[in-house]
Amino acid sequence: MSSAAAHHLWFRRHTTSAAPARRLVCFPHAGGAASAFRGWARLLPPEVELLAVRYPGREDRLGEPCLVRMESLADAVVAALPPLLDRPLAFFGHSMGASLAHEVATRLERRHGVVLDLLVVSARQAPHRLDPDDLHTRPDAELVAELRALDPERSAVLDDPDLRDLVLPAIRADYEVVGTYLPREVEPVRSPVVGYTGEDDPRVTAEEMAEWAEVTTAGFAGRVFPGGHFYLTGQERAVVADVVDRWAAV
Repeated sequence: MSSAAAHHLWFRRHTTSAAPARRLVCFPHAGGAASAFRGWARLLPPEVELLAVRYPGREDRLGEPCLVRMESLADAVVAALPPLLDRPLAFFGHSMGASLAHEVATRLERRHGVVLDLLVVSARQAPHRLDPDDLHTRPDAELVAELRALDPERSAVLDDPDLRDLVLPAIRADYEVVGTYLPREVEPVRSPVVGYTGEDDPRVTAEEMAEWAEVTTAGFAGRVFPGGHFYLTGQERAVVADVVDRWAAV
């Protein structure tokens, strides 16, 4: 597949600027999809093009097999990025998406010599501090219980048996991505890194997020927002504004 074809497959444009000055690429959480970031379009400056990564096995890629290794996802995204490398880039990744954004950023530097303007990671331990688990091997009931605990408001879809059967395969695949992504040596990026977390997140603390400082040679900053693991739901405007302000200051 050509990079141009892969580009259309792997990225959904949420804005339609004819000549964007910059591009923000967003990486969804485990079980998430590109649509999670559609609300950001109305909050970004018009010169910023917003794209979200489209993972296989959900939404308009529902019929495709899911990928179950972080390396496979990162390689596929990097292969699709060349058409976007003509503008300055920033990445935002939430939860699993934070690890994926970092993996893609390191590959961009190694393979293309491209350094991001900004790497924003959210609600996820640094790569050398990860604690892999086997949740992806457990029964559906345990997966559902985990999802309800992390995101009570948006887990209502799991009450419908038909919808639950539709979404669980992608969730299980993403949990396999997370569960098999082992702690690794730090590979610093040359872009500034910003770490966000929710003050009531049961998965990661602000102190743990601060350990992302070890994966950059260009400086780290952190911010804590009200809310839990999915603090983004209630803090969308504040998060986008903070990303824009930090990006402008780079």
